[in-house]
Amino acid sequence: METIALKAKAANIRMDLLRMIHNAKTGHTGGSLSNTDILTALYYRIMKLDPQNPKWDKRDRFIASKGHSVESLWCILADLGFFPKEELQTFSQFGSRLIGHPNNKVNGIEMNTGALGHGLAISVGMALASKRDNSGYRVFCLMGDGEQAEGSVWEAAMAGAHFKLDNLVGIIDRNRLQISGSTEDVMGLDPLEDKWEAFGWHVVSINGNDMDELVQTLEAAPAAENKPTLIMANTVKGKGVSFAENSAKWHHHVPSDEQLELAINELTALLETYQLEGKV
Repeated sequence: METIALKAKAANIRMDLLRMIHNAKTGHTGGSLSNTDILTALYYRIMKLDPQNPKWDKRDRFIASKGHSVESLWCILADLGFFPKEELQTFSQFGSRLIGHPNNKVNGIEMNTGALGHGLAISVGMALASKRDNSGYRVFCLMGDGEQAEGSVWEAAMAGAHFKLDNLVGIIDRNRLQISGSTEDVMGLDPLEDKWEAFGWHVVSINGNDMDELVQTLEAAPAAENKPTLIMANTVKGKGVSFAENSAKWHHHVPSDEQLELAINELTALLETYQLEGKV
């Protein structure tokens, strides 16, 4: 998919996840909006996948370590045909498979996640298995910046470098906000890039809401021989919805009827700018 089409797709995914959260009256809105561009680039351009054969041996693996921001992932998997799109209407309802964290009873989900700090360790194991089996698949792991305070992240980082897992790509959704405020106030992380480099990873810092930059970086990843790659994706929490951007309260906040209408109008206007270019 061309970059302009990816931008349009991301706008549509944002509208879908907002409607889904509004309907369910629960959800992690801010982080799902910030990671939408990352997931759109991965699922529609970068990763080897087959929705009709979700257990294909050669598929690339994706682990959402920041599992609470699952809404964008559910919308993308439904759009790609891993499960019926109508099922999004059941999100977070009694008996639904589409709960508030990834659930591997759903096609397209590799592992249940949500306990922060565990996803990278799972990804290291998958990448090591791929190496030892000569399977050839890559592993992508999306982490939140707040979860960088978890010690298990750094144990996994050390292992990834030790085993020279150059088929492993870690991505940090660096929106600098978590549920209780600024990451730097809760538990200071900077200089975060230097820490990952010190642990033996190849580090690339980008604008994680710039689709052109995302595609260019992800197409080159993993980007170093015998080293795992860490992409520091600097993003805006609540991206795409003006009144939610850079606001900690939107970590777990549900739009009202009026806010949903305003957000949809903003995203529709953005989508129309892409359509005017005549490429979507």
